Amino acid sequence: MEILLYIAAIIVAVAFVVLVIYLAMTLKATQRTLNNVADTVEDLEKQLQGITTETTALLNKTNRLADDVNQKSSKLNGLFEGVKGLGETVKDFNQSLKKISAKVTSAATQNQEKASQAIKWGSAVVDLWNKKKNK
Repeated sequence: MEILLYIAAIIVAVAFVVLVIYLAMTLKATQRTLNNVADTVEDLEKQLQGITTETTALLNKTNRLADDVNQKSSKLNGLFEGVKGLGETVKDFNQSLKKISAKVTSAATQNQEKASQAIKWGSAVVDLWNKKKNK
């Protein structure tokens, strides 16, 4: 019976040694994995620093570009206002021409008979002049 106790103690000791060996191997593998993860995180941090620097530079360029576009847009607003004023001036000029044209047409219609008499008198004078010249 004592022998069974010793055999059981030896089996427990061997099982404990095997357990410790497997636990040590698992811890070593875990340590290697964690070291790889740490290296990956360091590399990622370096890449993120580079990306952050590039993003900041890009943001600064975008802000400068937006400011430039705003300045040029402000300058164009004055040009568009000038063109609008020119359009209004042309519109007023066209209205004035229409009024003058209407007045000329009205005056020509009213004085049409006088104009035809003047043309007849002018023709008669030219005929008399030609007859005197030919004699």
